Amino acid sequence: MSDQAKPNQSEDYTSDTIQHLEGIEGIRHRPAMYIGGTDSSGLHHLVYEVSDNVLDEYSNGFATTANVTIHGDGSITVSDDGRGIPIDVMKDKGKSALEVVFTEIHAGGKFDRKAYAVGTGGLHGVGITAVNACSEWLEVEVSRGGFKYRMEFARGRMVKDLTKGGPTDQTGTKITFKPDGEIFPNTTFSYDVIHKRLQDCAFLNAGVRILITDERTGQSDKFHYEDGLAEFVKWINRTENVTHPDVIRITGTLETVDVDIALQWNEGYSESIRCFANGISNSEGGTHFSGFKTALTRTLNNYGKKNNLFKDMTPSGDDFREGLAGVITVRIPNPQFESQTKIKLTNPEVDGAVNSVVGEVLSKYLEENPSVAKAICQKSLRAAEAREAAKKARDMARSQTKTGSGGLPEKLRDCRNHDLAVSELYLVEGDSAGGSADTGRDSAHQAILPLRGKILNVEKAQLLKVLANTEVTAIFKAVGITPMAEEQDIAKRRYGKIILMTDADVDGSHIRTLLLTFIFRHMRELVKQGCVYIAQPPLYRVLQKGKRNQKPRYVQTHEEMMLELLEIGLRDSELVLLPRADLINPETDHQVVTETSGESRTLTEGELKRLAEVLSGLIEPLEALERRGVSLRRLAIDHSTADGLLPRFRITQANIDHWFASKEDVEDFLQKEEEQGRHHKVADDKLKPAENAADSKEESSGEETEEGSAEEQLTLTVVDLFEVRTINSVLKVLKEEFNLTLNDFLTPPPVNAEQVYPYQIENSDNPRKLQSLRDLVPTLREMGSKGLNYTRFKGLGEMNPDELFETAMDPETRLLMQVTLEDAAAAEEIFRVLMGDHVEPRREFIEKHALDVRDLDV
Repeated sequence: MSDQAKPNQSEDYTSDTIQHLEGIEGIRHRPAMYIGGTDSSGLHHLVYEVSDNVLDEYSNGFATTANVTIHGDGSITVSDDGRGIPIDVMKDKGKSALEVVFTEIHAGGKFDRKAYAVGTGGLHGVGITAVNACSEWLEVEVSRGGFKYRMEFARGRMVKDLTKGGPTDQTGTKITFKPDGEIFPNTTFSYDVIHKRLQDCAFLNAGVRILITDERTGQSDKFHYEDGLAEFVKWINRTENVTHPDVIRITGTLETVDVDIALQWNEGYSESIRCFANGISNSEGGTHFSGFKTALTRTLNNYGKKNNLFKDMTPSGDDFREGLAGVITVRIPNPQFESQTKIKLTNPEVDGAVNSVVGEVLSKYLEENPSVAKAICQKSLRAAEAREAAKKARDMARSQTKTGSGGLPEKLRDCRNHDLAVSELYLVEGDSAGGSADTGRDSAHQAILPLRGKILNVEKAQLLKVLANTEVTAIFKAVGITPMAEEQDIAKRRYGKIILMTDADVDGSHIRTLLLTFIFRHMRELVKQGCVYIAQPPLYRVLQKGKRNQKPRYVQTHEEMMLELLEIGLRDSELVLLPRADLINPETDHQVVTETSGESRTLTEGELKRLAEVLSGLIEPLEALERRGVSLRRLAIDHSTADGLLPRFRITQANIDHWFASKEDVEDFLQKEEEQGRHHKVADDKLKPAENAADSKEESSGEETEEGSAEEQLTLTVVDLFEVRTINSVLKVLKEEFNLTLNDFLTPPPVNAEQVYPYQIENSDNPRKLQSLRDLVPTLREMGSKGLNYTRFKGLGEMNPDELFETAMDPETRLLMQVTLEDAAAAEEIFRVLMGDHVEPRREFIEKHALDVRDLDV
């Protein structure tokens, strides 16, 4: 080795380069290690970490109810009626237990079995700290020992120490947090994703009551199942015709492993088995699933042979599980998972325990219920016969390919290079679009397979029928793999990417769903390995008005189109703010005054752009506030705070509203009520829109109304308007940067019967007058549309070959969406509902999501 050191070797690598990130800093620096990622899955994992703690309280007998509320400002609240997190000081820390739980990792009550006797999922003391670290802000309220206690955090750090509130006869914990936009690219919670998770939790925890509310849309659901797992299986099978009416229950304990399983076969052709450990979903199964499969195959095989049901053929494990809907749950003291996201259970002792319990209980059940046992075995035998016939059909297809008698589909426009790194197969809707794609494609690497009409709905068809379908067979042949191909077979495919390209209309969506169903059921390994994509042709073609021979531009989404219209409207625009009447004057006790004051001023194009950006953040919170039946005008004029902000809390008593800026003000009010001898029942923030409340009153009888009025006299409803927090933060920015206030969001009263317009957008081409700043962003978008001709595409056939290649096929400019299996159980459920035999679940799904549809083509 040379004596001469390498340049800068010692200088660059010193103790100064070593970083030690503890607790909060470590989580914020590498959030994926704690919550699985910063995508939608990681975002919703924050909610699961909190809700799972509630369910641990329930499973140990300390709670009965969980409430989850998505607020209009994008924050979310999870509350329970459990014991409440301890608030006393920890001797070894010198801090309250509440602070330690939220700010230090490996701090919690589940490391031994003193606080939680029943097995729980959270054993690392990381989850709730990770939620705090990944939140812009978090508030926790604990009801314990006869009083309420509050603590506040910002990005994982305590910003408001433990404060003692008013008395209460309740116990529990309420946690409200808003995901941090510095960590998550998208902080919007999905009601459907949380809804599904909470419903699963209600099934798994028989008797618990769970309420989910979305204040953004008014949606709400309640879950309560007394016979949890049996009702879970019936719910999975609601889209199917069942083989036997009763759900088979298998329960037992072996050493420290509690096993609880529910099973029911249906006449369908796919299995749907959900696995859970300590209430945590294990989407990739694990040792409990492997133990179950082994025992199920052995037990049914033994029964069938013993009763001479399998004469000519013995079903395999896959045959026994065809059409099986099941839920497998275990509870163990120290669960081991592959990662913090807990997708796979790894405890080796669970395999043997589940194997033993299932073998013993299922054998006894089959002997006691011979008609059910015979129906299951006969279904398995039919599955085996169909599998053997399908195998012969596959073997024949392979031999035909080898001898040249089968070959590729006639309508396939193949490519010259089949290197998996560059080759692509486009499955295109219709011969017309297929012709355009064929003309415009790069034939060196891109192959086209046009599909005529809608392919077979494979959800309703057995494999033998699937293989007999011409369109489906053409896809198998083109891709170069057989149904249910394994990992090693996928490597032999003829193309690296399989790309679905359909029209952006109802029929196109239907065809895409049929294709995805087919791939999910029969080519799932393609999805697992990331080979399947959906082409994203642009929604809009954009041209400037008045220009000839110009090249069109393309815009992918509606949101991008709205942003572009805003940017165009801002060009060469300035905003003139004229003197206007003060509607709110803190110095005159918030009374309306009519005199105008100040001088006009002008915001330049750059300042106006910043203003529009800030105001865009107010659109959803203001809409959420008004959906509650709260008038911004009345709230601003009558109840704004001394610094010109909105009050966040409302207490309603006998149709009289009291407004407060802080939780401390609320506690003071309640305390004074108690001191004056007015003892009230306090109901927490479950506010319905005003019109719904009115409807419910009209439906009541006279006697009920009188009783209700008496009850209302004794009840104080405390409502936390979480969207006000966002509104006030924006108002502070507007005040600091632009000297604008709540006045600027209210329409001024007419003067001499004429409308007043205090704001003017100066633009040489299209000047506009506004009554309120709430009109600014919509008006700028409208102005932006005046100079454009933009067309929304509905079908691929509307594009010429060059246009189709440029927008949807050129690797340099196109946009592809990769199809993944982030939640196979959710995908399974969607396919069952949309493509199954039963109409009612599909109708419910359509009705529930009808209002979410945008840009519907009819």
